[in-house]
Parts: sequence; C-alpha cells; structure tokens
Amino acid sequence: MSIDAAMPETAEAAALEITTSEITAAEIEAGRRAHELDRAHVFHSWQAQGPFAPMTVLKAEGSLVWDGEGNRLIDLSSQLVNTNIGHQHPKVVAAIQEQAGKLCTIAPQHVNDARSEAAWLVAELAPGDLNRVFFTNGGADAVEHAIRMARLHTGRRKVFSAYRSYHGGTHLAVNLTGDPRRLPNDSGDSGVVHFLPAYPYRSYFGSTTEAEETERALRHLEDMILLEGPQNVAALILESIPGTAGIYVPPAGYMEGVRDITRRHGIVFIADEVMAGFGRSGKWFAIDHWNVVPDLVTFAKGVNSGYVPLGGVAISDAIFETFRERAYPGGLTYSGHPLACAAAVATIGAMREEGIVENAARLGAEVIGPRLRELAAKHPSVGEVRGAGCFWAVELVKNRDTREPLAPYGGSSPEMNQVVAALKAGGVLPFANFNRIHVVPALNIPDELLLEALEALDRALDVADGFVED
Repeated sequence: MSIDAAMPETAEAAALEITTSEITAAEIEAGRRAHELDRAHVFHSWQAQGPFAPMTVLKAEGSLVWDGEGNRLIDLSSQLVNTNIGHQHPKVVAAIQEQAGKLCTIAPQHVNDARSEAAWLVAELAPGDLNRVFFTNGGADAVEHAIRMARLHTGRRKVFSAYRSYHGGTHLAVNLTGDPRRLPNDSGDSGVVHFLPAYPYRSYFGSTTEAEETERALRHLEDMILLEGPQNVAALILESIPGTAGIYVPPAGYMEGVRDITRRHGIVFIADEVMAGFGRSGKWFAIDHWNVVPDLVTFAKGVNSGYVPLGGVAISDAIFETFRERAYPGGLTYSGHPLACAAAVATIGAMREEGIVENAARLGAEVIGPRLRELAAKHPSVGEVRGAGCFWAVELVKNRDTREPLAPYGGSSPEMNQVVAALKAGGVLPFANFNRIHVVPALNIPDELLLEALEALDRALDVADGFVED
C-alpha cells in the first residue's frame, strides 16, 4: 500500500557532496577509546546493558556514516528516522554556529528571534488554524503536553490511543504507546484506553478489502468511545502514519472518519507527527494526505533533522483561547532553545530552497515504491511493502498465505538477525523492528546511493527467502 504524491516539475533536491577520504588511524584509535569509555560508563536506552554491543560512529555526512573500523555504510535508517536532510548539512551547521556566537541560551519566558521565527514557520506549514506553537525538547514531552492541554481544555481525563503505536518513552507517552515497550511500564492508572487500529494487512476485523477495514475499524472505535462514555474522553491521539509500529498507511476514508467521530463527541484530536512530519511522507505533514485538520499536532525529529533536540505542539485557535486568560500549568527550562530553533529555521529554509519535500515524494513514487514492489514479486519472504515518500516498511514472513512473521510481535529472531547482518555486510545501516525492515533514508539521498542500498536489500532478502516454509 502506498500514497503516490503528485509531483510538480522541479529539479531534484540538491544533495550534499559526499566526503570520500579514508578514515585515519588516529580517528579509529579515538573511536576505540570512545567505545571503551561507553561500555564503562554509558547506560543505554531500551537495552540489557551486558550483552549490548553498540556500533561506534566515527563520522557522518549526507547519507553516509563510517563505523569504528572505518567501514562506509549507507544510512538507510536516518538514525531514528530523524535526520531528514542527512548528516552535517552545511546550512544547518552554519546556523547553529552563528546562533552560538550570538545567543547560546536564554530562559523561555523571554523573546528570542530564533524561537519566534521557528514558531512562525511551523505555524505557516501546519494545517488549518494551528497558529501557535509550544516548544518542547523532543517528541515524548510534546505528546505529554498535548495530552495535558486536551485534558485542561475539555475537563475530561480519558485518552484514546491505538494499539501498534509508539508515542515516546516518558511515563504518560509510553502508557499511550500501543506496542510491547509499554508493558513493563504500564500501571493501568494513566487514563489511557487502547483501541484497535485500521491495519489492512493484519486486519483485526476480518476485512478483505480496504473499504471493509475502514468501515469496521471506525465502527469499533466509535463503539469503544460510547462504551467508555464520550463525556469522559478528553483526547484521541493517532500517528498520522505509524512509524516504528510498522509504517502502515491508513486506508482511504479512515482518517476522515476519525476526525468526524472526535468532532461529534467533542474529543480533541491529536495528530502525532513526531516521525511522519516535516517531509518524511512526501508532504510537510503526513496528515495533509487526507486534508484533515486536527486540534493539536505534535512534532519533533525532522523539524531540525535532529541536529539539536527540539519538539513541540502546534495548537488550534480554540485550544489557545482556553489559555488566553488562564495560565497554562507547564513549561520546560529549555523550551524554544535558541540553538535548536536556529537549526529548525535553517532546516525548513533548506528544505524549501532545495525542494527536499518534493524530492521525498519523487523518491517514493519513482524509486522506492517501484523497486520494493519488484522485490516483493521476487522474494517469497516479503509479505507486503507499504509506505509513502521516504517512509516504507518491508514486512517479512515465513509463509505468505498464513502471514506468519519472520520474528514474533514484540521481539526479534535469529532469522531476522541474519537478514540485518546481511544488510550491514552489504554496506547498509538498516532500521529493523520485529519482522520488518524499514526503508527510511534521508529525504535528499542521492539516487545512486539509494539504489545501491536497495540492491543490498535485494541480496539480504535472499537470506530471508531461506527461511520461508511451504
């Protein structure tokens, strides 16, 4: 499943000139010291600390990274799907340097030009009347504050969130999350109600067509809201296109139906665009594929390509009015940090000047989508490919008829580990989750590098084919 965006007649986005010089022995030695210190002192997220063997990165530029041994890898992961304009973009690096020379930091109650400009740019790009921006330090706290705003705006407590979703690692955000990372942290008292999403490939509703999936998923959602009591529901949060949960694009009519349900019941609709936003899907915001205007939008990652931590909430006029004369009880010391906002201003400027969002749509429609569909036809281990722009998933299965995954939901498997190892051996740094390989390169990756990475994926899928069962 994919969304093929209509492309204007524009030149390809400018790609960074790639450094080809070899990594020096001194750089490798420095990397080894960094690795030793890491293993002695750094506590890593989402890991059992003992067996974890992290890769050292010595250098990164454009869509390439070099590991601790000096090996060149094509970054098909955009790290955590956030380096949307690639590594070390000179315009963004220069903007951070210039801002550091002028004003490194200032308390958030004071006006600074970088934050004001960034807020204006985000509001200009956001759909509808989302004209105000509350800046945070990342996506998880953006989600936390969006929920707080919705609860205060409505006077209600319950929040609906989909299974097969990810909303962040802080306490409320991880309770909103609908994948197994929630389970060790879920105390059951967060006020969150999970519902089943529209997911045509693994339908929870026995659907055989997208139209059936839309109708049945919307009926299920409204039934759950009625059973929980609409008067108790403050918000519904939904990733416009779920990211780490599987990049499953909502079927036609689903997002419009969710918006209609939330509007009829006075529920704040929050579009989580932390991963899908800022060009990733081939549009500035993924919600724009359906011309739906939410009440709040959470964002982070791509707003400044992850160069300095930044997130935020774009706020509709109606919710802003709740706090015009009433103090909003929340804030962060580094809200709207000048270095982060200067990076956002430069990133948005570079994306516009270089046609990077349009390029992401072109890559999805002309390169990634067609090539992945060819691989799906060739390799029996591929159950489905789906996506939009530079935001795609390859779902790997042991049997296409039963759709048995190559790794269990919530975990990995020796088979998947071998596929990932084959990708790395082929010179690609992949993004893998459960039984899926995600194809999520920088939006300005040169075509030749992208094709090289997809050829490596083709070879890795030969490994996956060896695990297919009749």
